[in-house]
Amino acid sequence: MAKITKEAALLYHSQGKPGKIEVIPTKPYSTQRDLSLAYSPGVAEPCLEIEKEPQDAYKYTAKGNLVAVISNGTAVLGLGDIGALAGKPVMEGKGLLFKIYAGIDVFDIEVNEKDPEKFIAAVKAIAPTFGGINLEDIKAPECFEIERRLKEELDIPVMHDDQHGTAIISSAGLLNTLEVAGKKIEDVKIVVNGAGASAVSCTKLYISLGARLENVVMIDSKGVINKNRTDLNEQKSYFATSRTDIHTLEEAIKGADVFLGLSKGNVVSKEMIKSMAPSPIVFALANPTPEISYEDAMSSRPDVLMATGRSDYPNQINNVIGFPYIFRGALDTQASAINEEMKIAAVYAIAGLAKQPVPDVVNAAYKVNNLTFGPEYFIPKPVDPRLITEVSMAVAKAAIKSGVARKTIQNWDEYQVQLRELMGYESRLTRQLYDTARTDPQRVVFAEGGHPNMLKAAVEAKAEGICHPILLGNDERIEKIAKELDLSLEGIEIVNLRHDREAERRERYAHILAEKRAREGATYDEAMDKMFERNYFGMMMVETGDADAFITGLYTKYSNTIKVAKEVIGIRDEYKHFATMHILNSKKGTFFLADTLINRHPDENTLTDVARLAEQTVRFFNQKPVIAMLSYSNFGSDPKGSPAKVHRAVEFMQKEYPDLPIDGEMQVNFALNKELRDAKYPFTRLKGKDVNTLVFPNLSSANSGYKLIQSMTDGELIGPIQMGLNKPIHFTDIESSVRDIVNITAVAAIDAIVDKKKKKK
Repeated sequence: MAKITKEAALLYHSQGKPGKIEVIPTKPYSTQRDLSLAYSPGVAEPCLEIEKEPQDAYKYTAKGNLVAVISNGTAVLGLGDIGALAGKPVMEGKGLLFKIYAGIDVFDIEVNEKDPEKFIAAVKAIAPTFGGINLEDIKAPECFEIERRLKEELDIPVMHDDQHGTAIISSAGLLNTLEVAGKKIEDVKIVVNGAGASAVSCTKLYISLGARLENVVMIDSKGVINKNRTDLNEQKSYFATSRTDIHTLEEAIKGADVFLGLSKGNVVSKEMIKSMAPSPIVFALANPTPEISYEDAMSSRPDVLMATGRSDYPNQINNVIGFPYIFRGALDTQASAINEEMKIAAVYAIAGLAKQPVPDVVNAAYKVNNLTFGPEYFIPKPVDPRLITEVSMAVAKAAIKSGVARKTIQNWDEYQVQLRELMGYESRLTRQLYDTARTDPQRVVFAEGGHPNMLKAAVEAKAEGICHPILLGNDERIEKIAKELDLSLEGIEIVNLRHDREAERRERYAHILAEKRAREGATYDEAMDKMFERNYFGMMMVETGDADAFITGLYTKYSNTIKVAKEVIGIRDEYKHFATMHILNSKKGTFFLADTLINRHPDENTLTDVARLAEQTVRFFNQKPVIAMLSYSNFGSDPKGSPAKVHRAVEFMQKEYPDLPIDGEMQVNFALNKELRDAKYPFTRLKGKDVNTLVFPNLSSANSGYKLIQSMTDGELIGPIQMGLNKPIHFTDIESSVRDIVNITAVAAIDAIVDKKKKKK
């Protein structure tokens, strides 16, 4: 991991707008009417409703998605008691994590008060604002009493993450390492170095999961906590061991199965690790310097199961794996507390997730091919997109079952979709695509079967039930790559087009292609040579009905693919051109962009075909097209060159399609801002309508436009989607991710379904 310098950290926090978080409006505010609804007089109505029924605050305000991150700055990270104000960057950072991982809004609140009673009173006084409270960086032992009192006296979830966050994540890790080591939690001997808030909470949760108190030895700065000591507070007394034969960490760790370190760096030696029981579990969580380094622990003995608090080593115990999703589940059920049942549900959800196949996005983030459950991977990675559903749903179910929920979730499948949509992992459109493709899975050929991304996509598409994949490529090589990636090829057909067993099919395809293009000079010998090329062979599979759709593009230049598609498949009779489209799913809606790939310098006839194809394609996706044909000028202000071509194409479209909302030529800002457009150009056929389809004047602007959007927004792009060929032939980009390819596969499958239905009519 790159070293973080002081200068870089200060610049990160100070550049641009200072700090890391901001508040943004969620309702319209551009008109006087909007402002009257937002504030006076309209705001009085929800106020009166909440006065009558306090629970309606969840309905009319942001309370249900708002968490307070509250600290008095007495135990900030490893910095100690630096004060409330100095702790603010940490609290802002916590707010950022809540937002990016679970979509939860946060106000960070720094309370300049060390007296527990006064601090409790301050938090209670502001509690009505929030749906939950995350206590942060409050020193022990005061933190125990503060959390206990607030949980008792407030009717919203309260959690001190320093205690319970680490406890939940490390408990999940403990359950999984015990499984790897073949040990039972009730039998293992546990040594805990540290006796602060986190250590106490971790150990109590281990006991809730089945560890025996008599098997626990806890050590503080003065040595082993035993019953002979007279300097123990209530929390430490609970863990006081009756053993009086051990006094130091070195003595305690001998024969231990588990070491949990929540203390300071470099206090454990290699010899201590060697003295532990077989398959020792070592959680060295001091940050940034663990109690023993990962390298030293691993070199001390080969059977150690190791976790740290650092992101640059395997198995990071990171609170962000838990707290955003625990609060998400609590907020979504309007829970009155985060109780033991909810915490344990989170533990088992996190532990279970580590045993599931790891999605490609996680492998890619860590630059590996196949993370699998075992010694080097027993805790999910923080970037795993499944945490939002697995953990939040488990917590929500536990809240309902344990009786602290005030809102019951009826449809769990729908809730899962809502969570994925909330974080942008899934859109309604992609879900509809997958659901539609599943109704009649088609035979889809993947041209580059040996490419890891295409291979993964084929396996995932089959698992999703959206197609029956056929992989083109060397079968031995594909099987070798699949084994390396830990992918199952069961039920997936592999076609080695160069193999002798495909000779008859190559000949048949060559005869068909040569006959089809005979009047264009094609010969059988030329066609036969082409059948050794994956694009020709794969497209002929679709042309002859041996397959239903074809996906290509990861290796091949577009120009070559386009040429092959025209030769083999051909353009639909009613058009002289074909084109491609990208679909953008964003917070502002779904937008269709054309032509992003095929036509470099379209004339007015080409632009007309692109517009006609776009209109049909948008309807294909069950949307009503509202089309703006773009240019660098508006409505005849430049009567020459590119704008003139667009102008004439619009004239044709408006004449031939009098009911279609289409207009131009226009600049993109006028296309997307209907208030601006309607005020400046009230004559437009688009008046009062939100444009959802953009037809660009040339390939350069279209391609640059979608690439710019892709680079600068969080919106999802689906495409390129082929428009206008006789059969479902679809292209990918060389940089396409697995998800991109699966999305295109769903489109191709639906294309094939529609194509078959047309032919039956």
